[in-house]
Amino acid sequence: MVTPPVEDKLERSAEHAKKAAAQTQEAAENTQEAAEQTQVAATTAAKATVQLKDSADRRTELAANRTVFAAERTYAAWVRTGLAALASGIGAQKLLEGVVPGWMIVSTGSVLVLFSAFCFAAAVWRQVFTGSQPPQPDVRRLQPSMLVIFNGFLALVSLAALFGLWFGRTGG
Repeated sequence: MVTPPVEDKLERSAEHAKKAAAQTQEAAENTQEAAEQTQVAATTAAKATVQLKDSADRRTELAANRTVFAAERTYAAWVRTGLAALASGIGAQKLLEGVVPGWMIVSTGSVLVLFSAFCFAAAVWRQVFTGSQPPQPDVRRLQPSMLVIFNGFLALVSLAALFGLWFGRTGG
């Protein structure tokens, strides 16, 4: 036979066990909810990582495009400088005629025309030999063969102007 104090202890122990079981069940449910939230967060993080990678790749492509456009602007600047030097070299003959001695006219014009030929060659050199290649851009680069043909023609014009300065009539 069980005495009343022992029965009370057994009942209290049973109640504590029920409470512990209920708390354990509640903790298990909370753990399940936390696991589901962690799964959702992991999925979101995975999507964000892919978007970030795509975004970084896109930024790299855009940077490559800017590099190509900058190289084309540099090429255009070399050609503009060459054309200005060519025009100055040819114009020097008429502008300086009768003001300075003939040898100075020829030397000034020759230096300017030779500088224009250098600019045309440098333009092609800078455009074709860029050093390290940028990542693949979306835009197409200028064809090196077209650059060589165009600037080769401009260099021939410079040489023709140079021969015109040297062997052409300098007097009125």
